[in-house]
Amino acid sequence: MARLQQKPPKAYKDMEFLNSPDARLVRMLAEFLGPQRRFRQHQIRDTIVFFGSARVLPKREALKQYRDLRKKASTANRAPRGLTEAMQRAAVSVDMSRYYEDTVELARRLTLWSKSLSMQRRFVVCSGGGPGIMEAANRGAALARGKSIGLNISLPFEQFANPYITPELSMEFHYFFMRKFWFAYLAKGLVIMPGGFGTLDELMEMLTLHQTRKVTKPMAVVMYGKEYWRNTLDFDYMIARGVISKKDLGLFHVSDSVDEAFAYLKEFLTRAYVKE
Repeated sequence: MARLQQKPPKAYKDMEFLNSPDARLVRMLAEFLGPQRRFRQHQIRDTIVFFGSARVLPKREALKQYRDLRKKASTANRAPRGLTEAMQRAAVSVDMSRYYEDTVELARRLTLWSKSLSMQRRFVVCSGGGPGIMEAANRGAALARGKSIGLNISLPFEQFANPYITPELSMEFHYFFMRKFWFAYLAKGLVIMPGGFGTLDELMEMLTLHQTRKVTKPMAVVMYGKEYWRNTLDFDYMIARGVISKKDLGLFHVSDSVDEAFAYLKEFLTRAYVKE
């Protein structure tokens, strides 16, 4: 009696194929359609995206690290050079922790305001889904008992989904450009906290999209932390050298307090969208 042949798997169930270079386009499309489906299911109309460093610590954690190092140094006859440098880095972490706390509070206020609107799922807090400033944004939304989004990225280090994201709105991306698409597509407001290469990449891409009018919708862009951004990016020098124009400074707003940033975002978004 002839043996029954096992049916070959359909292409869309063939994991070897789906993980191969030949299926790259399928994977890209999945990272577009998958999030789109979830946003529609949860009636997410638009977002306020928080960008910033994954390395910024909560104030309590930063203070503990600094105090532990001071205690260790006080018990040594002579603090080794490595310990002194670690204390200096810990002191910087304590100073930078204000941005974590300010992010929590700003995201909390924005979520409470969003919930007060008659329209559902407006201006939902969104982050890159990881630790640091991203965690702080999702944490603030959670304190206000609101939903928040985490668009995570698979990296060999540092990045993991923080516990404050609304579980059904926690997403993992492989492709940076698809993750960036979803940041930009739904965003009506951006809050750029101090950060490194990734934050600068995200900031500059968003500013470029507006400068070149590839994105034409009104978008509030808040660069938070005057001292940090003044020392990191010298826009006046760029104007002086003719690589940007003075009017390009109108693409963003610089803020240094939660009260002022919240008032600016609320006024901008109300004028542009709430009364539409």
